[in-house]
Amino acid sequence: MSNGRLPAAITLVVLLVALGVTIGVMTPWNPLPGKHQQVSVSRDFTPTEVAHESAFHRAVRPWSYGSMALGLVIALVLGFTSFGARLIEAVARPFGGGWPTRAGLGAVVLVLVVSLLTLPLDARSEVALRRYGLSTQNWSGWFADRAKGFGLSVVLLAVVAIVGFAVVRAWPHGWWAPLAALAAGAVVLLSFVLPVVVEPVFNTFTPMQDGPLRDSLMTLAREDGVPVKEVLVADASRRTTSLNAYVSGFGATRRIVVYDTLVEKSTPEEVRLVVAHELGHAKRKDVLTGTIEGALGAAAAVCGLYLLLSWGPLLRRAGVPSLGDPRSLALVMALLVVAGFAIGPLTNIVSRRIEARADVHSLELTHDPDVFVQSERTLNVRNLGDLNPNPFVYAMFATHPSGPERIALARTWAQQHGLPDPPSLAPAGAESP
Repeated sequence: MSNGRLPAAITLVVLLVALGVTIGVMTPWNPLPGKHQQVSVSRDFTPTEVAHESAFHRAVRPWSYGSMALGLVIALVLGFTSFGARLIEAVARPFGGGWPTRAGLGAVVLVLVVSLLTLPLDARSEVALRRYGLSTQNWSGWFADRAKGFGLSVVLLAVVAIVGFAVVRAWPHGWWAPLAALAAGAVVLLSFVLPVVVEPVFNTFTPMQDGPLRDSLMTLAREDGVPVKEVLVADASRRTTSLNAYVSGFGATRRIVVYDTLVEKSTPEEVRLVVAHELGHAKRKDVLTGTIEGALGAAAAVCGLYLLLSWGPLLRRAGVPSLGDPRSLALVMALLVVAGFAIGPLTNIVSRRIEARADVHSLELTHDPDVFVQSERTLNVRNLGDLNPNPFVYAMFATHPSGPERIALARTWAQQHGLPDPPSLAPAGAESP
């Protein structure tokens, strides 16, 4: 191993060990110790409800998963052949072809190609969402949201690409060190900035009117020891019928955000319970922990890229002489996409444990497992949650436990605390599909 690669390799190992230790220590691997009740779909969901959500997923998944698969294939073709490099060169040539132009326009054209080629599949997914009543958008609103997302993505990626290649060109043999530090810092900065800057681009937020519900939510946060500046209502109904809430921001910017659909279609007790779950994330500083893990992962990814991109055959396959040539951006993006798919199952395992701990927190805060079970049933029926997910789908894409898993956890919690078992919510005699 050359002298330039050895420090990067050592740093990569150190970062991965630090990331592993952080995940191992901070992840609640057993959020509710003890023997759990058996997960049962039929106890709380009717065969008709199960059949309905299964039909929905059969209708939407070929298109949504097809879009992801096509995006992956496009990234691989652009990155692991010379096509991506030639495309970037062709786009930049009319504008002088300098390296900043190649980097900035390269980011734009690569995202544009993926977005345009996957657009028909994404549109078919939207059709399925509308057919099953989960989307309330018209096509103008749908295209407007996609345009906003595209605009934000390309601006961010163009800035990252220009800065990144500036660093690479300034330190051709040691760029991994400053770029790893910049990547980690960017993750931390974006964690603070995105909730305040990006969320208003897609939703309008209005303060919840004074009244019993707002007072109840503010009291809940105060009792939980989580400082909250405001309770806001997001106009989610213009896009979806899904029910949700979240706690956003840090410190003085922290606020409870509830979907208007949740306020309109749920009881105050159910709203309190959903918010209690989100307060659990804030109480346990899950966003901060995720930010630290993300910063370590970003720095490690830079070191890994340095080691991979120091391998001549890989650059030659991509049709670029060196990483300092911004035409290598397609290769960099392809490697990052592959890495993202590869680590997906691990990040999902961690996420599901964190979500389960937030569920336990909501039960400890409200002491109302009956409402928890009713709320979870309502959320899954309205949001068409996957009640009996395929193991592969669950491993690759499930960031939350399934509805029946969360209900079983609530019943276990009630049993451990000497409370009555929440009643079954499906009609007597209903059978599992």
